[in-house]
Amino acid sequence: MKVSVIIPTINEGKSIGKVIDDIKVDCEKEVIVVDSNSTDGTVEISKSKGAIVINESRKGYGRAYKTGIENATGDIIATLDGDSTYPAEEIGKFVKMLIDEKIDFITCDRLSKMQKGAMSLKHKFGNWVLSTTMRILFGTKIKDSQSGMWIFRREIIDKLVLTSDGMPFSEEIKIEAWSKGFKVREVPIEYRVRIGEAKLTSWGDGIKNLKFLFRKKFGKAKHESPPIKMKQPILEKSTT
Repeated sequence: MKVSVIIPTINEGKSIGKVIDDIKVDCEKEVIVVDSNSTDGTVEISKSKGAIVINESRKGYGRAYKTGIENATGDIIATLDGDSTYPAEEIGKFVKMLIDEKIDFITCDRLSKMQKGAMSLKHKFGNWVLSTTMRILFGTKIKDSQSGMWIFRREIIDKLVLTSDGMPFSEEIKIEAWSKGFKVREVPIEYRVRIGEAKLTSWGDGIKNLKFLFRKKFGKAKHESPPIKMKQPILEKSTT
C-alpha cells in the first residue's frame, strides 16, 4: 500500500518543512507539493525534505489539487494545506481508519476542536453559511464544508465530477463523494493558528463558493479545465 500526500503551496517557506516532517504513515508514502510560483524558499525546502515538487502556474486552489491528484501514484490520497493549520501527524491514523472501517472518503471537521485565534469570527460565520447551504441543497451531514484535509481511496476519483479550479473545489469533492453513494466519514481535528500570511480573500471567495453551490445543484457547474486524468490506471479495487 502507498499513500500520496498532496500539499498546495504559495510562499509557505516558514511552515512547509514542519508540515512534511510531521507526516507519519506506517507504509510507503510520497509527498507531492504543488507550488504556485513561490519566491520564499518553499520549493527548495520541500525538495530537501524529499517531496516531489510540481510547479503549477495555472491559478486556483482546486487546480493545484487536480494537478496533485493527476500525478499521485498511491492507493490512498491525503490532502492538507502547507501552513501548519492541519494536524499532518494524524494522517497515518486516518489512513488506518479508512482501511479498517472500509471508508471511501474522510473529511476533517475544523470547527469542533479549533484553537483560539485559528479562525476569525467573519470566517466562522462564512463557514456556517456555506456549510448550512450545502446541507440544505445536497442533504449532506457535513459540518465543515470548507475543510481542506481529506483522506480518500484513489479508485473513487474517476467516479467524481470535479469541475471547479478554485476554492469551491473543497465543497465540490465532498458533495460528489456523498452524492455518488460512497461511504463518507467526517472526523474532528485540532485546527491550529496558521504560520505565515493568509491567502484567502474572505468575502470574494465566500460569495464565489455560495454561488457555486447553487450552480452545482441546478446542473450549471461547468468544467473550468479538462477533467482529471490520472497518469497511472486506477484499479477497480484498492490493494488495501
